[in-house]
Amino acid sequence: MGYYKLLKKQALDLIKSKEDGVYQNSLWKEMNIDSRKCSRIISYLIKDGSITREKTVFNGARTYLLKAIEKEKEAYRSLITKDVFSPCAGCKKACQPEYCNSLTEWISLLDANTS
Repeated sequence: MGYYKLLKKQALDLIKSKEDGVYQNSLWKEMNIDSRKCSRIISYLIKDGSITREKTVFNGARTYLLKAIEKEKEAYRSLITKDVFSPCAGCKKACQPEYCNSLTEWISLLDANTS
């Protein structure tokens, strides 16, 4: 594994290990790398869609709060609208979608979300 790949994995693992996130100015110190290298790694992780970064202040210093994006939860996000799970997920009926009342009702919730 290449040097930067190893650092990206190490950074992501550290960020994932903290439920409330990690401050960027703490991350580079914990990883024992310079802040410039840490910023480069963070940029890669953001582009990969692995983490989010938001401006914040920690111990009087401006920094960023880094949080891992749980891809498993993201995969299910499109199946839920207004806290209602898609009726097609796990459905064992052999119906045609254009005639399914449950699906029609769920889609109307989707339409209400975009309005």
